[in-house]
Amino acid sequence: MTNRERVLATLRHEQPDFVPYNVEFTQKARAVMVGYFGHSDFETALGNCLTLLDTNPANAWTETAPNVWRDPFGVLWDRSVDKDIGVVCNSLVTPENVHSFELPDPNDSTRYEGFPKSKEQQDDRFIIANLGFSLFERAWTLAGMENVLMGMVAQPEFVHALLDRILEFNLAVIDRACKYAIDAMYFGDDWGSQRGLLMGRDLWRKFILPRARCMYSHVKKHGKFVFIHSCGKVDELFPDLIDAGIDVFNPFQPEVIDVFDAKARYGDRLCFHGGISTQQILPYATPHEVRTHVRQLLERVGENGGLFASPAHAVPGDARPENVAAMLDVLQNQ
Repeated sequence: MTNRERVLATLRHEQPDFVPYNVEFTQKARAVMVGYFGHSDFETALGNCLTLLDTNPANAWTETAPNVWRDPFGVLWDRSVDKDIGVVCNSLVTPENVHSFELPDPNDSTRYEGFPKSKEQQDDRFIIANLGFSLFERAWTLAGMENVLMGMVAQPEFVHALLDRILEFNLAVIDRACKYAIDAMYFGDDWGSQRGLLMGRDLWRKFILPRARCMYSHVKKHGKFVFIHSCGKVDELFPDLIDAGIDVFNPFQPEVIDVFDAKARYGDRLCFHGGISTQQILPYATPHEVRTHVRQLLERVGENGGLFASPAHAVPGDARPENVAAMLDVLQNQ
C-alpha cells in the first residue's frame, strides 16, 4: 500500500498493512536528534504518512524585536523561552473595535502556493491543509484569554461578534483551500487543560460548537476529511464532535484520555491521531518501556484501522533521544 492508501483505509476503519504514523519535532528536540543521529536530514527518512501544508501567506511572521515575532493578524509573540510558539504579549481587539478590526486577506494567493492542483500532483501523499488557531485560540490571541473567557459570561455579544468575524475569515480560507487537490483540512483549537474544558461544556456548546459545525460542514461540502487538534481533557466532547462531522481527533493525550477506553467507545465512528506519551514516556521511561508503550498502542488502538500513531504533540525538548529512537524503530518496523 502507498501512504495515501494506508491513510484512506485507516479512515474507513479498515486494517492497513501497517498503522500509519506521523512524527514531528520541536526545535529543541530536532537539534537533539540531529546530534544523536549525526546528520541533519534524519527527518527525510521518517516515513511520515501525512503531509501538512500551511495556509499562512508568504512572509507571514516578522521579527519586530529580538525574540518577538508578529503573526499575520498583528499579534506579537515573545519567543525568548518557547521558540516554537511563544507567549502573546499584546492585545488588539476590544468591544469597541471588534466590528472594525482589520483581518488578513484570506484570498492572498501566496497562502496556497505549493498546493496540488490535480490528483496527479498528490503522488503518494495524503495532503492536509492546516488552519491553526482556528477559532477560540484565534479569539483569545487577539483579545486576551481573560477577556474572552469573562466575556462569554459578562459580554456575550462581544465574544459572538469576535468569533463570527473569525468564522467568516476561516470559511473563506476553507473554500479557497478546498478547491485544490488536498485530502483534508486540519483545525487547531485548544479547548482543554489537564483537568477538563477551559470554558466548560455549556459555554463551549454555546460559543464554539455552532461555528465549528459550520466550518466542518464546509469542508465536507467539498468532499474532504476533517482533522482537529485540541489539547487537554476534552473527551467529553467526542459525541458532539462526531455529530459535527469530524473524522480524526488529535492529540489523543494518554495522560488525560484513556486511549483504550476511547477506542472501545468511539472507535467505530472516530479516528485518533496521537497516543504516544510526551509527558511521561518519552522523557522519563526506558527504551524498553517506550517500545512496549508504542506496541500496545499499535496493537490495541490500531486494530481495524482508526489510528494515526504519533507523539501526543511534537516531540518535546526533554524527550530522551534514545527513547525517540526506540519509538521510531517500532513505528518504522511494524
